Amino acid sequence: MLTIAIANQKGGVGKTTTAINVATAMAATGWRTLLVDLDPQGNASTGLGVTSEVRKLSSYDVLVDETPLADAIVNTAIPGLGLVPATVDLSGAEVELVSAKERTARLSRALAGHSAHDICFIDCPPSLGLLTLNALCAADTLLVPLQCEFFALEGLSQLLQTVELVQQRFNSDLGIIGIALTMHDRRNRLTEQVSDDVRDCLGNLVFETVIPRNVRLSEAPSHGKPALIYDHGCVGSRAYIALARELIARFPEERKAA
Repeated sequence: MLTIAIANQKGGVGKTTTAINVATAMAATGWRTLLVDLDPQGNASTGLGVTSEVRKLSSYDVLVDETPLADAIVNTAIPGLGLVPATVDLSGAEVELVSAKERTARLSRALAGHSAHDICFIDCPPSLGLLTLNALCAADTLLVPLQCEFFALEGLSQLLQTVELVQQRFNSDLGIIGIALTMHDRRNRLTEQVSDDVRDCLGNLVFETVIPRNVRLSEAPSHGKPALIYDHGCVGSRAYIALARELIARFPEERKAA
């Protein structure tokens, strides 16, 4: 199973929207897809229509109580897409894990040997704490959503430093598969400037596809649906389909077939 962490310690950059819609696109193309909601806000779970009543077990149980991963997976309305939901209990997991044995390897151990899915996405919280660290230690590679604004560049620098630290101490195989520019507004000169600066600095690491600001993308979670289901034809949905296609093209050759 190919495991991709979707992380950026800055909030409001479209991280969860990216996780939901890329995972949906992958499932739609035949990949057996798993999404692990590691954000205590549980927005990925809500955005996929998985209500709190359905969340009997969650990523909290997997991390803290070491519940088998398969027991926590629930089916979503999207064929081929499973979810490990998050609950508010996860907000206390950081404190509970501080004194735990091998606290950074809990998620990695849970995912090890899981063969029921071809690909796993991990939606990380907007911080660089123990939850995100668990995701980075468990992941094969990292997908970074980056909002097209100045402060996002500063946050990216901190994230890249963290990735380097994780590579040195915990997960030497961790790579960065790409940076996705989100909330892009072609009418805004600053947006274009930030986009150009990121591409000048990071080159081919930045995906060609940019995710535009789109009302339908914002509306979809309130209906408990990914934008790809809520409005398949909107510009935001088409952008995420293109991003998923570009993402697959970057997979190692042996991983490209679902």
